[in-house]
Amino acid sequence: MRTTEFVLGLIGGIIGFGAAILALMIGGIDAAFSETGTSTVTGLGWAAFLFSALAIVGSVVVKSKAKLGGILLLISAVGGIISISMFYLVSAILIGIAGLMGVMKKDKTKEKAVA
Repeated sequence: MRTTEFVLGLIGGIIGFGAAILALMIGGIDAAFSETGTSTVTGLGWAAFLFSALAIVGSVVVKSKAKLGGILLLISAVGGIISISMFYLVSAILIGIAGLMGVMKKDKTKEKAVA
């Protein structure tokens, strides 16, 4: 059972959604005050939103396919931290820990079958 990875990934993804919405709000304010009417922060906020969704998908997948779910979680953690930096820090830590656990932790059932 991969309950720890699931819970950490889910909480990290939900917090990531909050951080992405905050980045989108700041991007909207930046766009409102800029002369061009656009902001790169808005695009990066949407990227973080997608990485948060990927984290939630990865946390669900980690229960059935641990390696694949762990890789999805690690991609989400790195992508989120690249897109909105410090806003995504708490999420990236939670998601990264869940991803590393999913990739590195061995299943107890496979160890018993080998022995």
